[in-house]
Amino acid sequence: MSEQLTPPEAMRWSAANCTISRTMEILGEKWTFHVLREIFLGVRRFEDIRARTEIPRQVLTDRLSRLIDRGLLRRVPYRLPGQRGRYEYRFTKAGLDLYPVLVALVQWGDEHLPLPGGAPIVARHRGDCEEEVHVVMRCAAGHEPPPREIAFRPGPTASPV
Repeated sequence: MSEQLTPPEAMRWSAANCTISRTMEILGEKWTFHVLREIFLGVRRFEDIRARTEIPRQVLTDRLSRLIDRGLLRRVPYRLPGQRGRYEYRFTKAGLDLYPVLVALVQWGDEHLPLPGGAPIVARHRGDCEEEVHVVMRCAAGHEPPPREIAFRPGPTASPV
């Protein structure tokens, strides 16, 4: 006699307007995270970003334009003496809100893809503290549940299937 499997709860609501899908439309391309990494590290000028990442010029132009259009970056003009005006790329609030995402990626990579000599970059609290920063999941009641104790549930705009 075969057991009847109960489908996961998620099968009862549509994924058509999924937040993860909408976010990955912006962030889902490899070079985008390279650009974000550089700007988080303080590398904000086009030629410096291109030199450090080796992103082809047209690809970098495209990624920067998309990040500006999506409201993650803004262009700030600057001019070096004797040269034409250029731009630096700075984060908007939406861009800065991605900081925990990048720290979480580094944290995951250091744990699951470690290098023999240690991590190449470490997130640290600036100023007098200088301790490592870690991303922690915490519920509104202050608990820090492990991943298996977290469940996605339908939200106010979820549509039943």
